[in-house]
Amino acid sequence: MYMDRVSTSADDFVSSELAQARILITGLTAAAGVDVARSFADFNARLIVHTTELSPELIELVAVLTQSAGEIRLHTQDISTAGRAATFAQTSAQSYGGLDAAINMACISYEEIDAVESDGDLKSLIANKLTPLAQLTRILANRMSIVLSEGLVLNVLKMPPPRNGRDSAIAGYARTALAAMTAKEARAWAPQGIRVNAVGPCVLSSVGAALSNEPDVATLALHLASRKGRSLSGHVFDADGMAC
Repeated sequence: MYMDRVSTSADDFVSSELAQARILITGLTAAAGVDVARSFADFNARLIVHTTELSPELIELVAVLTQSAGEIRLHTQDISTAGRAATFAQTSAQSYGGLDAAINMACISYEEIDAVESDGDLKSLIANKLTPLAQLTRILANRMSIVLSEGLVLNVLKMPPPRNGRDSAIAGYARTALAAMTAKEARAWAPQGIRVNAVGPCVLSSVGAALSNEPDVATLALHLASRKGRSLSGHVFDADGMAC
């Protein structure tokens, strides 16, 4: 885990560095990724936004993003399986002739936690959440390497605050699996200059400052996508119980 402190102010970034950057954001919902999308849009980035939650709030958000983003393209298809995620990644990575960064969101809700009754249920839950993220990471990183783009893939797995020891154990299992996936993909793509990082649920054994809200995640994404974050890969940053 990365143990240093990342600045919590977007004022530290030079807007010209991220202006017109090609940014993909997947899994956007009213509770995940809104501040990330707004932050990149404020720097005039070109956005590809994926959501399956076409609520009035999300429609309003897209309208707001249109006012500041360099360009914006909205996608709403299901990418919850490896095959669908791969198809979407291949298409989206070509939208602006390549990507500079991709931020992929996934959430585990209390309802899903409560449905876990066995080890098999737990393994299936985590596999269902991480398999699409892994497929997105591989396809997007491959596309970045083809066009010689030293890009970033940031996978964000959110969980609500643990209510008891059982919840904490599930969070720990999820974080361990996410860390293993992140380390593997970071090693695989390091020779091409592509960085793979993640944000995962905080567990008791974690050390260092944790991200506590959506603006923190947005600031981290900006940092990692900028020149300041280009030495960081293979890290899992802690998120302290952000509900889905």
